[in-house]
Amino acid sequence: MTEPLSADRNGGDTAVIIPAANEADRIAATVKAAAALPGVDLVVVVDDGSADQTGRVARAAGARVVRHSRNRGKAAAMETGAEAVRLLDEDATPRHLLFLDADLGETAQAAAPLIEPVRQGTADMTIAVFTTRVKLGGHGLVVRLSKEGIRRATGFDPAQPLNGQRCLSRAAFEAARPLAHGFGVETALTIDLLRKGYRVAEVEVDMSHRATGTDLRAQLHRARQLRDVARALAVREPLVVQNLDRLRPKR
Repeated sequence: MTEPLSADRNGGDTAVIIPAANEADRIAATVKAAAALPGVDLVVVVDDGSADQTGRVARAAGARVVRHSRNRGKAAAMETGAEAVRLLDEDATPRHLLFLDADLGETAQAAAPLIEPVRQGTADMTIAVFTTRVKLGGHGLVVRLSKEGIRRATGFDPAQPLNGQRCLSRAAFEAARPLAHGFGVETALTIDLLRKGYRVAEVEVDMSHRATGTDLRAQLHRARQLRDVARALAVREPLVVQNLDRLRPKR
């Protein structure tokens, strides 16, 4: 359900969309930093079935909140947020769409370089490359699978293929729909847009998010990532999935 929203653009041309699930501890800082970005006049948080106060905290921080009654996954949250922005744009020039993770906190203030190439018309989608690398608890299997899949499908060799901080023109976003399921969305976005002739650029930014741990919950999260990326690639490049065993780390 979407709360009533004002269509006043206030001279801005970019909307920030933040998919969020159980991020009450960081969402306020992320929203405030995103709202202060140059050209941003709208921040939409999609509360993806949170069990905590994510939606309430986001609204108090100044975001417009759309809520899923149950968790539907990242791609569905991105689509919901983009649809909310489309409804607000009405007959006006469509806003650019900047997607940010909910756990960026204050580092979201460094996202401005992602917007500029899209605003200037030199790129249709930008992908963040974090200059500050956070040590992750996994072994990089999902990253390697995505990276290799994108390279095989398009010839493009991304530095951080799973990075969710991306800015797209509305036209590019619509060209990529329907989005791939869940955590396969970033891999599929890159492949689909490049294959359709859209311009994709990587941009270095000084941002960081919460590191993934090594506990059971974190391992299950990585398993879901692997499943979703493999599914996205199976549709677009079946040979990559057949070679999955080759990408596994050697012991």
